[in-house]
Amino acid sequence: MNPRMFVLALRARYGVFALALAATVAAATIVSLVMPKAYKSTASLVVDTREEQSMRNAVDAFVQPNERIAYLQTQVDILTSKKVARQVVQNLDLVHNPAVIKSFKKHADADDSIEEWLIDGMLSSLKVETSQSSIIHVSYSDRDPEVAARIANAFAKAYLDTVLELRVQPMRNAAAWFDTQLKTLRANLEDAQAKLTEYQRREGIVSTDESQDLEYARLNELSKQLANTQQETIELQSRDRQARSDIARGSDLDQLPSVRANPYIQQMRADVIAAETKLQEMSRQYGVNHPAYKAQVAEIEARRDKLNAEMRRTVASNGAALRQSQARDAELQSAIASQRTRLLSLKEGRNELSVLNRNVETAQKTYETALERSVVSQVEGRANQANASVLTPAVAPSKPSQPKLRLNIALSMVLGTMLGLGLVLLLEMSDRRVRSLADLNEASHLPLLGRITAWRPTERLMLSGSRGARRYLPSPT
Repeated sequence: MNPRMFVLALRARYGVFALALAATVAAATIVSLVMPKAYKSTASLVVDTREEQSMRNAVDAFVQPNERIAYLQTQVDILTSKKVARQVVQNLDLVHNPAVIKSFKKHADADDSIEEWLIDGMLSSLKVETSQSSIIHVSYSDRDPEVAARIANAFAKAYLDTVLELRVQPMRNAAAWFDTQLKTLRANLEDAQAKLTEYQRREGIVSTDESQDLEYARLNELSKQLANTQQETIELQSRDRQARSDIARGSDLDQLPSVRANPYIQQMRADVIAAETKLQEMSRQYGVNHPAYKAQVAEIEARRDKLNAEMRRTVASNGAALRQSQARDAELQSAIASQRTRLLSLKEGRNELSVLNRNVETAQKTYETALERSVVSQVEGRANQANASVLTPAVAPSKPSQPKLRLNIALSMVLGTMLGLGLVLLLEMSDRRVRSLADLNEASHLPLLGRITAWRPTERLMLSGSRGARRYLPSPT
């Protein structure tokens, strides 16, 4: 069926279309008028993403959009939770309301509890909406406008109480837990400090800084003394070898470097020379047999004997000094070895001391962190307001929100139009009729000989003759 044929069928069956449309609109109007009226009351809440009563790092003022949307959606989920609904039931004491009990006995199943029945019913009538702003709209629908406003405000209050409880109760539990843990952590800290003090007292180690330690300073001093003594030993060995070589070659003692370097021997030699010079003068003056000359000769011999004895003692002292220097070298080397052994022992002690110090530092840091968290938990556990507040309380509406008469009539007109068109199409398909020349040609496939136009009752055909006579054709009955 083409559009032209459908229009012709609609014109022919206009009464069916009009009847269907009128019946649909009338039914929708009657149902809308008969349906019980429902009133919708809305309370508005403003939610702040920042925690003003928190000692922790609050959410920044410029929160990312996706974070703010997620936060608001969380608040919507809390508002529509059974926990908030149960708080509303308890705050309004609905389980003891006679009207609620009567309705529960009439409509609820035998296995349901009145509280769960009320919660499910209120959540089905509750609607929570939010937008790009921080405003949350809490709407509740009921047949009684006063009841709708009271329950909407009750949901807003229960939400604020629940948010505060969800924030404060974990902090109180954490504060109580930290109080218990702080006792243990303090005991651990005191035990670590006691072990450190006892070890320092027992081992005599005060600091772990090796550069300032006395033992390392002592080792450095011994090393310096050993270096000096070894240098002196080398010099003494060189002198001793030189003296032995000179003596082996038959050199006089006074030609030895150690002897020549001795100022005392040089003074004694100068005294002998002076005495010999004096002896020569006395020889010329007194003669060799003079008692004074003989006395001078005896003095010179005594001085030479003393000089020779001193030179022999000097040569012998080189060997003794060498032996003393070598003995000193051995003593210093033994002292250095002993000091190194002590340092190794002290190093092990320092390692243990470092471990004990780290244990004290770790225990101290853990205790301070727990103490800080405990203070934060105690402060936040005493918070007395949530980060949301009622912007606009719900009021009893003067007009019902359901049913919407105008909207229902408009929708019924659309539905009636579709139903009427469907009926016309269905009747035309079941009872096909010829309504135009095209339909006749299509149905008979015969040539068209003539056409009789339809007579319109309101038309009159007026014919005028040559003599001016008028004749009217009667209208068909």
